[in-house]
Amino acid sequence: MSTTASPIPPQPAPASPPPRRARATLVLACLGVFVSYLPVVGVSTALPVLHEALDADTAGLQWITDSFILPTAALLLTCGMLADLYGRKKVYVAGLAFFCAGSAVCLSADGVVQVCVGQALTGVGTACLLPATLALISHVCPDPRVRARAIAAWTASLGLGLTLGPLIDGLLVQEAGWRWMFLPALVLAALTALAGALLLTDSRAQRERHLDLPGQLLAVVAITALVYAVIEGGVAGWGSAHTVTGFVVAVLALPAFVAVELRSPCPMLDMRLFRSRAFSGAALVMGVTLFAQVGLVYTLSLYFGLVHHASTLDIGVRLLAVNGFTVLLGPVVGRLMNRTSPGLLLITGLLVGGIGALCVSLFDATTGAGTATLVVAVFGIGIALAMAPVTTLTMDSLPYRLAGTAGAANSALRQLGSALGPAVFGVILAGRTLDALPGHLAATGLAAADRGKTLGIVTDAGIEAGARLQLGSAEATAAYWAAYGASFSDALQTCAVVGGVGMLVAAAIAAALIGVRGRQAPGPRAGTAAALTGPAAGPAPAECPAHSCGK
Repeated sequence: MSTTASPIPPQPAPASPPPRRARATLVLACLGVFVSYLPVVGVSTALPVLHEALDADTAGLQWITDSFILPTAALLLTCGMLADLYGRKKVYVAGLAFFCAGSAVCLSADGVVQVCVGQALTGVGTACLLPATLALISHVCPDPRVRARAIAAWTASLGLGLTLGPLIDGLLVQEAGWRWMFLPALVLAALTALAGALLLTDSRAQRERHLDLPGQLLAVVAITALVYAVIEGGVAGWGSAHTVTGFVVAVLALPAFVAVELRSPCPMLDMRLFRSRAFSGAALVMGVTLFAQVGLVYTLSLYFGLVHHASTLDIGVRLLAVNGFTVLLGPVVGRLMNRTSPGLLLITGLLVGGIGALCVSLFDATTGAGTATLVVAVFGIGIALAMAPVTTLTMDSLPYRLAGTAGAANSALRQLGSALGPAVFGVILAGRTLDALPGHLAATGLAAADRGKTLGIVTDAGIEAGARLQLGSAEATAAYWAAYGASFSDALQTCAVVGGVGMLVAAAIAAALIGVRGRQAPGPRAGTAAALTGPAAGPAPAECPAHSCGK
């Protein structure tokens, strides 16, 4: 395929569906993403309980989280292409079916491996749902202003799932046991699949597309190897054979993926789209923001559970504001995007979120629940202001006919950052806690034998094992817990600095690559072709051969 740039020919927008059918599609798209995110934070807030119930170490807890995120990140682009090729409705219903299967496996699990398998199946379901739901919205909302409000509703639904999940799961864990927290998602997914099969009208790309199997395989290998290497590095050491092998595979697979995509007649992710400053900026910002958000949620869940000994429900309440403001502010953000610049909203949100994350670095073992909730709320307001604009900017930067690819690219970058968050923050948390613990133990005046015993247990069994460790006397136990809490707080502060600086860097990237200009006048996919062919973007991708993929 020639790499000579040529303008993208204008694409006629398809006829709008009847209003009733459009409303049903929007509701089901929002319901699908709500269902897919309902158990995400709930599982994170239940990590202390899962540690005790399943005897899981730090690496096991990280894999419980990443087993969901990895297949989501690795398969999103392929699922977006499948939606464009075979129909968004089919992929939507298939995603809910996978979600039901995964929830059923987790509901009957009795070990870490089974939970990871169930999480992986739900991850596949989410990989189908995210691009399919965004593409369905794009199909029924061709007008940019209407689409902005619809995407804001979609983002709010995602946030609602993240918000209600911890509360529902906390109640179920407290009253019935940890397995039952997977039941609500199973029931809702089954009912939503039935409604989707009956009410949705299918849609697909206007031109024929083909699967990019080499690109898909390389993407899976690169993402999995990178996350595996990060987790193994924290457990087995950065110089271990498994860790080094994982990094080598990731380093080799990533450029191979780029090379394959550049030469493919119908790439899964056309790398030349990154010539658009808006697309590149939104891609980087999405990955960094989700890295910070999910990493901090993972870290704070363990902090509240292991240092404050909060219940799963209490953890959910304290973290409510992280995603709750996305729901509360969703309608306001949707209107603001049409009245002002999405780029300005995005930068403002990243700055507020970065400041909120940095304030977490002020926490210590005695920080009260009220203070912690207030700081988390500042972080959550920043996330709420940033998520809908960055999603809209990503969707607006691709032509209408590739709506599934636009949604998949948005969600793939979201999930890649989400996968790296728990992996990297988990390594920092464990390493920093173990580094700080000897000094804090020495400061307590504990006997040398007690210091050696406790340090050995925490080192061998993981930092989670130290949260409820008992010594010979109440005084010695209290002194140890004070040292453990101080050490864990030191680690939390380091994670907060990493997350806060990451969001401030994302704000700088957004300012440099996206800017604060307002949206273009409404019209059928206004600005998408211009974003790729304008002076700031560089040459546009060339048109694929006839009967290829329509790019």
